[in-house]
Amino acid sequence: MRAVLQRVLNANVVVKNEEIRSIGKGFVVFLGIGKNDSEKDLDYLVKKICGLRIFEDENGKMNLCPSAVCAEMLVISNFTLYANTTHGFRPDFIESMPPKEANEFVEKFILKSKKQNCFKKIETGIFGADMTVKCVNDGPVTIIFDTEKMI
Repeated sequence: MRAVLQRVLNANVVVKNEEIRSIGKGFVVFLGIGKNDSEKDLDYLVKKICGLRIFEDENGKMNLCPSAVCAEMLVISNFTLYANTTHGFRPDFIESMPPKEANEFVEKFILKSKKQNCFKKIETGIFGADMTVKCVNDGPVTIIFDTEKMI
């Protein structure tokens, strides 16, 4: 699994010129599912994101996890995180999981995150939709995860 996490002051998702979801302070997670990903990858990523200490404490140090600041999370499925750009100028996405299975993984990611009780609210976009995601980055703080390189 690959994820690009951005710490945000707020974010929203627009589909067909209509805002469908929004969050306040927290994380926007662009989540890509690879064709070889497993429950192990899923569990690892949920644990890492829920425990990630990148919110500032009273001394201005990044030392607080999402639950400590009542953070919210917006999850956006993004198969393009598996783009292969090594040949030519048109990326291929053959390392991405097929859509039906990938959607199931995204749903599991959200459910497992909710069970951790580390976010005040968790929202998502619409799988496969053409979305506009607006983020007001905080910091900016951007973290990249690739479970293939971490587990």
